[in-house]
Amino acid sequence: MLIRAGFVMTYECVRPTPMLLVLEVHPDRAADVQGGAGTVFDRTVAVERYADQFGNSCMRVVLPEGVTTLSTDFVISDTGEADAVVPGAGQAVVEALPSEVLVYLLGSRYCDTDRLSETAWGLFGDMAGGWGRVQAICDYTHERLTFAYDQAGSTRTAWMAHQARHGVGRDYVHLAIALCRCMNIPARYCTGYLGGVGADLDEPMDFSAWFEAFLDGRWYVFDPWRNAPRVGRVLIARGRDATDVALSTTFGPCRLLDFQVRTGVVVEGAEG
Repeated sequence: MLIRAGFVMTYECVRPTPMLLVLEVHPDRAADVQGGAGTVFDRTVAVERYADQFGNSCMRVVLPEGVTTLSTDFVISDTGEADAVVPGAGQAVVEALPSEVLVYLLGSRYCDTDRLSETAWGLFGDMAGGWGRVQAICDYTHERLTFAYDQAGSTRTAWMAHQARHGVGRDYVHLAIALCRCMNIPARYCTGYLGGVGADLDEPMDFSAWFEAFLDGRWYVFDPWRNAPRVGRVLIARGRDATDVALSTTFGPCRLLDFQVRTGVVVEGAEG
C-alpha cells in the first residue's frame, strides 16, 4: 500500500538562529519513498545534511530573523503488515549482547533507570526473560499511565511519569524503555509517522513515538501507549530517548507558530 505523509512547521525567530532538525524519513526507509520526502523552506535557507551517531538523517540550518515555514509532503510504499508478534523471542544475557547495543542498556536523559530499578525488579524479576517480559512491561505501562495530551511536559522523565500516572505518547515510551533497561533488555526510542491505518482510533495527529527491544539478535517494535500491533509506521529517527530524536533543537530564542502533521493511506483515483 501507499502512505502519504507530511508536516508543516512555522517558526518565528527574533534573530538568525542555528537549529538542528531531524524531520526526514530514516535511511532504512529511504528506498520505499516514491516521491518527495525532502524538507522545503519558504525562504532561502542553507542546509547541511549529516548522519548522527545513531544513523539518523539530520540537518543543520540557520533560520533567518522573522517567520519561516518548513514543510514536506511525500508518498511512501509500505508492506501493509502489522508489527511482528514473536512470543518465542528470547532475551540474551548481558555478556552475550553485541557491543553496539550496550548503550541501550544505560540510563539517559529521560529514562532514569537508577530511580526505577527496584520497581522493575520487584515487578518483573521473577518472570522469564524475553518477549513475555517486554510485553508485561508494556501492559504495566499501558495500565499505569492515563493519556493526557494537555499534560505534556518537556522535562518529564520516566520516573516522573510513573509517579504522576499520566502523560503523552513519549512518556509511555520512556517508561517502558527504562523498565526494559532495568531488566537488562536493550531498548531504543523511535519517532515517526503513524496514522489510523487499520485502526479505528481517535488520536491527536502528531508525530508518534514507539520503541524497539533487542531480542534474539534483532530489534522488535513495541508500543506501550496503543499496546497493540499497528500498520503503517514510517520511521524518522531512533535514539536513546527523545533527546536524540528531537524534531528541532534550537540555539537561540524562537517561537513555534504552527505545527501540523498529516498521514493516511493513498486511495487509488483520489486527488489532493
